[in-house]
Amino acid sequence: MPDRDPIAEIGPFSDARADATPWPTALRVLEQARLFWLSTVRPDGRPHVTPLLAVWNGGALYFATGDQERKARNLQGNHHCVMTTGTNVLDGLDITIEGLAESVSDPTERGTAADAYEGKYGDLLTSPDGTWYGLGDTIRVGDVLLYRIDPAVGFAFGKGEVYSQTRYRFHHGSSEQR
Repeated sequence: MPDRDPIAEIGPFSDARADATPWPTALRVLEQARLFWLSTVRPDGRPHVTPLLAVWNGGALYFATGDQERKARNLQGNHHCVMTTGTNVLDGLDITIEGLAESVSDPTERGTAADAYEGKYGDLLTSPDGTWYGLGDTIRVGDVLLYRIDPAVGFAFGKGEVYSQTRYRFHHGSSEQR
């Protein structure tokens, strides 16, 4: 997917003084966030939300999971999902990305994603004392599922003195959600 900036539009629930959050500002939050929340849908329609590590790379979000985890089983039947990140206080910027999670099997793409994980999370993945030691290599060899979310629509929620809601419409075809 081309890494073009999406169209940004200020939302109707924004403060009258608010401007749309520029995509580079939202992108910086996605690139620097340490924790994300993934929302998927169970086969019976109930929602499922779980925290996880993720990386923004090449215009998409990537996350890894085991094949028996609830999120992986949910995505087998319904690829629609939402990834969120931000702050748990009433100041800052929260980001939501909606799209379709597609399983990644291409070795080159898996390697690029693993490199991005290691670059972002450092010793947590690369040090023998790290919480997720070896995850990069596990991604590279295919011992864990790797998903790519090509964003269809996104939102930035600015919090603080001036509240804003910005909608981002991404420039790619069939998976675009309205």
